[in-house]
Amino acid sequence: MATTEHPPPSRLRTWMLEGLSDMGKQGGHTGPHAQPEPPHKGQRWWRVMCLTGVDYFSTLGYQPGIAALAAGLLSPVATIVLVIVTLAGALPVYRRVAEESPHGEGSIAMLERLLSFWKGKLFVLTLLGFAATDFLITITLSAADASTHLVENPHLESALHDKQLLITLILVALLGAVFLKGFLEAIGVAVVLVGIYLALNVVVVIVGVWHVATAGHVITDWSSALTAEHGNVFAMVGVALLVFPKLALGLSGFETGVAVMPHVRGDEGDTEEHPRGRIRDTKRLLTAAALIMSVFLITTSFITTLLIPEKEFESGGQANGRALAYLAHEYLGSAFGTVYDVSTIAILWFAGASAMAGLLNLMPRYLPRYGMAPHWARAVRPMVIVFTLIGFLVTWIFDADVDAQGGAYATGVLVLISSAAIAVTIAAHKAGQRNWTIAFAVISAVFLYTTVLNVIERPDGVKIGTCFIAGIILVSLLSRLARAFELRVTSVTLDDLAERFIRDMASRKIRFIANEPDARDKAEYRDKIEQIRTDNDMPEQEDFVFVEVTVTDPSEFEASLTVRGEVLHNRYRVLTLESSSVPNAIAALLLHVRDTTGCTPHIYFEWTEGSPFANFLRFFLFGQGEVAPVTREVLREAEPDRPRRPRVHTG
Repeated sequence: MATTEHPPPSRLRTWMLEGLSDMGKQGGHTGPHAQPEPPHKGQRWWRVMCLTGVDYFSTLGYQPGIAALAAGLLSPVATIVLVIVTLAGALPVYRRVAEESPHGEGSIAMLERLLSFWKGKLFVLTLLGFAATDFLITITLSAADASTHLVENPHLESALHDKQLLITLILVALLGAVFLKGFLEAIGVAVVLVGIYLALNVVVVIVGVWHVATAGHVITDWSSALTAEHGNVFAMVGVALLVFPKLALGLSGFETGVAVMPHVRGDEGDTEEHPRGRIRDTKRLLTAAALIMSVFLITTSFITTLLIPEKEFESGGQANGRALAYLAHEYLGSAFGTVYDVSTIAILWFAGASAMAGLLNLMPRYLPRYGMAPHWARAVRPMVIVFTLIGFLVTWIFDADVDAQGGAYATGVLVLISSAAIAVTIAAHKAGQRNWTIAFAVISAVFLYTTVLNVIERPDGVKIGTCFIAGIILVSLLSRLARAFELRVTSVTLDDLAERFIRDMASRKIRFIANEPDARDKAEYRDKIEQIRTDNDMPEQEDFVFVEVTVTDPSEFEASLTVRGEVLHNRYRVLTLESSSVPNAIAALLLHVRDTTGCTPHIYFEWTEGSPFANFLRFFLFGQGEVAPVTREVLREAEPDRPRRPRVHTG
């Protein structure tokens, strides 16, 4: 394509856009989770599990408290329901996602393949809105809970009282600073944090179970209160099912689990097309994480419900957002409790890092490719600044309140899991697997039911998600509009006959006629040539080559261009192209011809009838419309040097 001299960029711009030229290409780096490693250089699956575990396991910091607030004395029963849904629903779904999408794209990429044109793009943008809700609320909620552990520590409570919002903003800012510096050795750090955090939780659980076992009246009092409040087992299970959507935060981490797949070391014989070892070990990763988390969820909900007074879970209580930390201080002393607080703060903060990495993996994969984000959106650092500023805004809106953000977080998690369940149901149906299709359809129904209930119970979640969706769609469409005249053909390839046409014309003058193919009979081409000669007052001896573009998917933004030559009716030379946009394809062909021959090509159009505004909308949405002036504008932006610009004639 055309090259133009530009002044050297500033050092700040160079630093901000570092690595931009490699982004968005096939196999190019688009985020911390998106750079696939060769099989022999990957990491063992259990180490990668710790990277997704900082998101998944860190929910122990607030999940028991949220369960106690939602279910009260029924918290352990409701948590068992959550575990059953996790092991029988979410786990099989994401094991199938890992099989169907082994390069870290996740369920959104699976659904993208099922839908084309604008409906597919808008559907993906909607899912991206919920994914942004999930990941961004993970950052802000985790930072808020980390600040809660810091503020509620007995040694710091007096000094940090009423400073939770400020501390949360500082934690979000530090997270952004880490990514601006460069996010390296994440897996090694995650292994250490997860190992220490789970070990400390094992100690807390063992001590809690010991106190429950030695104080026999605790279990008796709890069971008596349960019976008095709910009557029988069936009533208890029914209520547990009703409150289950409020516990949906315990399902977080599965989407991140498939996002980190490219880091999993596969077998020596793995290829990028068939990474069997990576798929197998990712399934192990997901299964191990789900089993570990299930054990912790059940045991922690049990001991926190039986050992912590109900009033302490409420807003302002000492166990609000930090139930296990409360037990650590209460039964293991201030020193151990402080160590537990530090570990919890570290893993919660790093959970935000995992979520930020997920955002940087997800957004640049789709939006720039759709033409729905500026070119710089492929670079990590500008996107880090954008996400950090949004994190500030969300933290300020929710006043760093963990409980207030739970609804939005659960909505994002449930929508993504529901979309994954639907995607694998469709995949199983296409593969002719009747039993799996039925099973996944039932799982999809369960998650859709849970999502709807969650939205009804806590509409603030879908409101936040809708804001993200509206923001993404609005910004995306404005960006696509601003880039409407950008040359977006990545490469041009001519077949042998097309190259012969170009070489032959280069010895005289290169003249093309843009033709919208209709009947493609002899009369169509004869009349078109006669019209062009009449409109432009040209002599009969001038020869032409026709250019015909067939629009494929007009919603696609960037694509390569293949040009094929053919001779019709033993007389008329025609170049046929397939592209998402007629003007872009023609402009790319003209620039390619100019660069390969050194001659300035000419192309002839006829004016399009109708309103210019309506024709522009046709171009924007369907790749057709006012072709002549748009082609000229694309050429003008691609080649600022007017003498070198291909000539556009309209009659």
